[in-house]
Amino acid sequence: MSRHRILPGMTGLAQVNGYRGETDTLDKMEKRVEYDLAYINNWSIWLDIRIMIKTAVTLLSKNAY
Repeated sequence: MSRHRILPGMTGLAQVNGYRGETDTLDKMEKRVEYDLAYINNWSIWLDIRIMIKTAVTLLSKNAY
């Protein structure tokens, strides 16, 4: 339920760690939820800044879509 209290953003901890898009397996869904809960439980302005930096790096890599 913790995940539903937080407004969605353009990017997130799960997305910059490779768990974005369709979650077609249970493992992918579990990892995405783990990262979402880690974000909720460890939120700080520095974590948000780190996510924004990782987002920029990911967008410049060949792994972005």
